[in-house]
Amino acid sequence: MSADMPDTPDDMPSLIAGTPPAAVRSATATPYRVLARKYRPQTFADLIGQEPMVRTLRNAFASGRIAQAYILTGVRGVGKTTTARILARALNYEPMDGPAGGPTLDMPTLGRHCRDIIESRHVDVQEMDAASNTGIGDVREIIEATRYRPALARYRVFIIDEVHMLSNAAFNGLLKTLEEPPEHVKFVFATTEIRKVPVTVLSRCQRFDLRRIDSGVLANHLRGICATEGVTIDAEALSLVARAAEGSVRDSLSLLDQAIAHGSGTVHAEQVRSLLGLADRGRIIDLFEALMKGDIGSALVELREQYDTGADPAVVIADLAEFTHLVTRLKILPQAAEDAALVEAERVRGRALAEALSMRVLARAWQMLVKGLAEVQQAAKPMQAAEMALVRFAYASDLPTPDEALRKLRDAEGTSGGGSDAPAPRMGGSAPGPLARASGPATAAAVQSVAVSKQLASPVASAAPSAASYTAPASHLAVASRTETPRPAERPAEAAPGIRLETMADLVALASARRDLKLKFSLENHVRPVAFEDGRLEIALTAEAGPGLLTELQNKLSDWTGRRWLVAISREAGEQTVAEKAKSARETLLTDVQANPLVEAVLSRFPGARIVDVRTTVEAPQDIDYTSDSDLMAARDDGPGPDDEIEF
Repeated sequence: MSADMPDTPDDMPSLIAGTPPAAVRSATATPYRVLARKYRPQTFADLIGQEPMVRTLRNAFASGRIAQAYILTGVRGVGKTTTARILARALNYEPMDGPAGGPTLDMPTLGRHCRDIIESRHVDVQEMDAASNTGIGDVREIIEATRYRPALARYRVFIIDEVHMLSNAAFNGLLKTLEEPPEHVKFVFATTEIRKVPVTVLSRCQRFDLRRIDSGVLANHLRGICATEGVTIDAEALSLVARAAEGSVRDSLSLLDQAIAHGSGTVHAEQVRSLLGLADRGRIIDLFEALMKGDIGSALVELREQYDTGADPAVVIADLAEFTHLVTRLKILPQAAEDAALVEAERVRGRALAEALSMRVLARAWQMLVKGLAEVQQAAKPMQAAEMALVRFAYASDLPTPDEALRKLRDAEGTSGGGSDAPAPRMGGSAPGPLARASGPATAAAVQSVAVSKQLASPVASAAPSAASYTAPASHLAVASRTETPRPAERPAEAAPGIRLETMADLVALASARRDLKLKFSLENHVRPVAFEDGRLEIALTAEAGPGLLTELQNKLSDWTGRRWLVAISREAGEQTVAEKAKSARETLLTDVQANPLVEAVLSRFPGARIVDVRTTVEAPQDIDYTSDSDLMAARDDGPGPDDEIEF
């Protein structure tokens, strides 16, 4: 046979086409390898972002404190299996020339066993995929192999990937060997689900948590790879790829490989956005500013344009939330702007927005965007859900925060003309600042918020009867007589000395004013007053009362009133509890309502109708210094009047 004839039938088509056999062999000898495999780390020096683990292993190897088993955990693509192979190589490292030495993390050149270990074909380093070998039979093979000393290397190393996939029987069969293996055996486990690994296995291993790679570190790593590959890529494209990888090196290299193929060797940010379905970061910032200004029209137009160019509505909302988080970080940590993963627009405009927006506005924006993202992801029509989320965001951005509403109220009370109509500043106290306030319905909502704050600022108490502490079963007629009593915005640290308590209702009201809900509940339901004087209280307790109620009541009364109180248990039965009085008042009110001729006429007009609720409107007196629902416990003697509301 001639020397020019092909060695294999595969070379025949090339000869027919006129291609020399040598050229064919050189082309097929080095097939393309994806970047994730081509740039897989070979030594611990090549690992990025795992410095704590490398330092621990280096010190352990230097001092000879080498464990019999290691378990590596972390998210996908951070290098668990690669680290296991490097660790096996370090355990068995022997230079090509020179003394063998011992285990070391310093491997400047390939040793006698390095190439075979890297390519997973060394006889003494066995890898097993637990996802496809889950049974006790597979583990028995490993246990049987541990009996034999290594054929070539220093240690027999068993690498089990996705170890959490082993069955319970397999884990149990491995325990004894894992705890006391022969001196020539080492185990290295890798898993993404560390919680699924039994604690009996974890306790026998040294655990290393491989961290997600920071976006800035990952972007620099990708920049070096692009330089080696001769690929032109801009900084924003690198940032987009690094962020999309979410800390996974393998994911970032796969995305970079795809982006290089998409751009034919030149990668721009617009190509990466089109590839990943992302929106332009500059346009996301424009959308954020429009929402903060309350310009919902411009915001909806911008969202529609991004959607038409291929952006996913859920991704747009997620990007808005991410930018809100970035602005918040920049407000707290200005040095965060130096992150290599940030593009120039995020640094410059993010700093400006961080100075302009208040922390309360940013926190509220974050909560609304997170809620809106969940709605968009679950909606049948995501675009409509995204638009409604932005409408809610824009109108809420105009509402004043509680401190701004109170400040506006104080300013209004300080002027004889009732205050100015100028809107409250939205960001950083500057008016209007870089973002303008919205108008229209949002302004009305802001006025309403100020009105509510005014009510909260003035403590009002009521001595009218209340039944709010009792809830009737749903199957019975429920009659609730309640007056809405706004609570004061701020309460003093201690009650003013000299306060006088004359009735049980006063005591319950004081406990409510002090926000001691546990004591208030006990006073309403478990205490029967026998004698009540200012400074002296004689009571009887129900069977459900707590053992320390008497001492707690005496101590708190002394603290709240500023003078000593005497609280004693009486042998007498005492009066009804506050809750019992409320129930009795409710029954009386229900009887009065049912006896009212108007109500009787309505019930007879509508057969089957029943009374569901009775609400009594009572003017609250202004001479009480504290607020409590229990001030409304006394039953009304008269029947329903013209101010009563009856629900059927």
